Amino acid sequence: MKTLTLSVGLFLISFISFAQETTGVDITVTINNVANDQGKVMIALHTKETFLKGKGIQNQKDSIRDGKVSFVFENVPEGTYAILALHDANENNQMDFDSNGAPTESYGMPGNEMFFGWPDFEDAKFEVKDENLEMEIRF
Repeated sequence: MKTLTLSVGLFLISFISFAQETTGVDITVTINNVANDQGKVMIALHTKETFLKGKGIQNQKDSIRDGKVSFVFENVPEGTYAILALHDANENNQMDFDSNGAPTESYGMPGNEMFFGWPDFEDAKFEVKDENLEMEIRF
């Protein structure tokens, strides 16, 4: 009887140890209106501390197919975040500007807010709670 109890106990412990624990939610972002298929789209998930300071907490890049591209940020913990996306048409890994300082490459954020000047974290922010999210960005 002791052997049976021990065997069942070990089985349950091994089963529990192999269970996968989810550490956050997934955020799916789709962009359907990229001007052309040249270059790549770069996208970054930001906290307030990383917003407009370079790399986000998760960064991705992908090719464009028929003006469309999609990304998934995985295992994002609860909190307040923002997403910025850039069509890096010439693949130089940065936003390009003309002589008066206006961007020459398309960019956007969820909510598709129209803004003049630099985007602001307060305009781009959203809350992550306990459900997966789907978002669309328009350039």
